[in-house]
Amino acid sequence: MAKKWKIEQPKIPGNLTEMNFQEIHEREEPYLTDCLISNCVIERERIERAELSQIVFKNVTFSDVSFHRLELLDVVFEDCDLSNADLIGAIIHRVEFKNTKLLGTNFSEASLENVLFENCNLNLSSLGYASMKQVKFDHSPLRAADFYECRLAKVLFEHCDLNEVNFGETSLKGIDISSSTFEQLTVSLEDLKGCTVSQDQALGFAAMLGLKIKS
Repeated sequence: MAKKWKIEQPKIPGNLTEMNFQEIHEREEPYLTDCLISNCVIERERIERAELSQIVFKNVTFSDVSFHRLELLDVVFEDCDLSNADLIGAIIHRVEFKNTKLLGTNFSEASLENVLFENCNLNLSSLGYASMKQVKFDHSPLRAADFYECRLAKVLFEHCDLNEVNFGETSLKGIDISSSTFEQLTVSLEDLKGCTVSQDQALGFAAMLGLKIKS
């Protein structure tokens, strides 16, 4: 597939100041910007409508956190753990997740634009009712992830494990899954129209139709 689009990278200034995430509670409005947060555990946080911009999180574990309607702009997560984090309704723009654990993370109803997931574990993650534009999943397992009724535009799954992913009520028109692997998907044949698949995948979908293929 010819890729004529590019993901915009996060705009991160140089010489970031190292900061403690707890400083967010010292502000009238929940926001942090222009900082590095590293080598720590952020736990049992419950924050509504926080704004985080131009931040690098490095080697940070988020434990039992809920950030409803979080806004992330120009943010990098590297070697982090956001497993089971509640990010319902988040706005995520120009964000990179690298080597990050997102097992069971809840992105339901989120808006993602210019987002990269690289070498991330997204198994059992929830992205139902999310909107995605210019998003790349690269070498990231997504086993049993939920993409129910998502809106996808310029989304690429490159060398991902998509086994048992739920694409129910989600059109895959213009989406390339040809380099990824799966044994079973939840997707309607109608929603597969316009999806780019490999030859082996095409044979599997043909079997779903009950077709008998002669060699």
